[in-house]
Amino acid sequence: MDFNLSLRRAIKTGKVVLGQNSVEKIIADNKAELVIVAHNAPEKVRAMLAAAENLPLYEFSGSSRQLGKECGRDHMISVLAIVEAGESDILSLKRA
Repeated sequence: MDFNLSLRRAIKTGKVVLGQNSVEKIIADNKAELVIVAHNAPEKVRAMLAAAENLPLYEFSGSSRQLGKECGRDHMISVLAIVEAGESDILSLKRA
């Protein structure tokens, strides 16, 4: 699986939520199929994720700047949630 391609496909064909506040709400509503966190995410984000139970989590090996670029954005993204994968195979990361 090509992570970058799968992420872009999920963003284009599925439902992906970006940003700490939005992801926190999705987690609280138990709607996150997978949460992806940047390697350099702030401690506040990591604490929020650690408090969630049974949360499928994948740590992106790059920085939040790189994760933002992979999402097609020109700003940092420290965390995102996959709500619906669409035509992407990104949910296979849950088993990795």
